[in-house]
Amino acid sequence: MIGHDRQKSNAIREWIIFSISLGLGAHIVLGLMLHSPETWPTESLWVYGLLISLSVYIVVQLSRSLWWVYRGSFKSDVSDTPEE
Repeated sequence: MIGHDRQKSNAIREWIIFSISLGLGAHIVLGLMLHSPETWPTESLWVYGLLISLSVYIVVQLSRSLWWVYRGSFKSDVSDTPEE
């Protein structure tokens, strides 16, 4: 029963990260469109929004992975030190 709750919380965490990334990407596209509307065609703005949102999600996931690697190597360095 406990493992099921852990899987559920991991899934909820991933959905939260995904939805925040989509919102942040949408805000980035909105800012780009409002600051230079002649550069960004409004007909294909949804494509740019989707691509930028997915790019934000990928950057967040890569950052999380690098953090896990860094944190794991730091913990292994601490645990390898001999105790006197």
